[in-house]
Amino acid sequence: MGISGLALAWRLAAHEFHAALWISHGIGIVAVGVFALLSLAYLGKILKHPEAVKNEFNHPIAGNFFGTFNIALMLLSAVIAPFSLPASEGVWTLGSLGALVLAVISIGRLLKGQVDSGHALPAWLIPGVAALDIPATGAAMPMAWARELNLFALAIGTIVGLVFFTMILSRLIHHQEKLAGGLTPSLMILIGPFAVGFLAYTNFTGRIDGFAAILFYFGLFLFLVLVGKVFRRGIPFAAGWWAVGFPLAALAIAALKYAAAVQLWPLVWLAVALLAFLSMVIAVLFYRTLRVILDGSLLRA
Repeated sequence: MGISGLALAWRLAAHEFHAALWISHGIGIVAVGVFALLSLAYLGKILKHPEAVKNEFNHPIAGNFFGTFNIALMLLSAVIAPFSLPASEGVWTLGSLGALVLAVISIGRLLKGQVDSGHALPAWLIPGVAALDIPATGAAMPMAWARELNLFALAIGTIVGLVFFTMILSRLIHHQEKLAGGLTPSLMILIGPFAVGFLAYTNFTGRIDGFAAILFYFGLFLFLVLVGKVFRRGIPFAAGWWAVGFPLAALAIAALKYAAAVQLWPLVWLAVALLAFLSMVIAVLFYRTLRVILDGSLLRA
């Protein structure tokens, strides 16, 4: 998700600010390759350890991360769109339907009741953000039914995102138990409903108005609040750090799009700074992930 988002951010930078387009294409190829490898690896886990996968899916927190597969599909549909529109439409349709199915399952599971309030963590936002990614990546899809599907998803993502954001914020404020260090990077997911919401709303309506600006600026405000809490010493590296990738990418893309519309130099420099920060973060995550894979410590963990 983070690598795909970085590819799309550089594509927008190439379109609006004349950055080199080959950077986006190169990152997009890496994103497709990583997705293929991870999909094959998890397929192997499904075949070899189906009970473990079932337990993960039914877990009140980890189960939400299955939504990342659908988000990745929708982002990849946008990555490959310039090269094959039919493939892009097929991948987007598959990701969209998967996101809606998972949203139904996730909300239905919570409505069974007796859910521990301590489980209200940023990962709960993933199904809602996945729904918002449907119009964020597919607002221009030509299928006759695509507009209504986008509108349906926009409604789901908006309400679910706002309700869950409130519940998670309440838990973080009032719950006595602090967030475990390994889950700290997931705080960046709180940006998702607003940055992705901005992209979903502007792509669907075709305009950047006052409401869109509110979504963007609140996402930016959350970034300023959270960046010092997440990117600090004392939090060991683990695969969970990749949780910061996509929210940062969504915010960078939103900043690039908003700056291009407003045409004020402070906003342009802000967008450039966010793109540079995102690029650095993804590069560091990629390098450190390769290191723990090669020395075997990732699998031992």
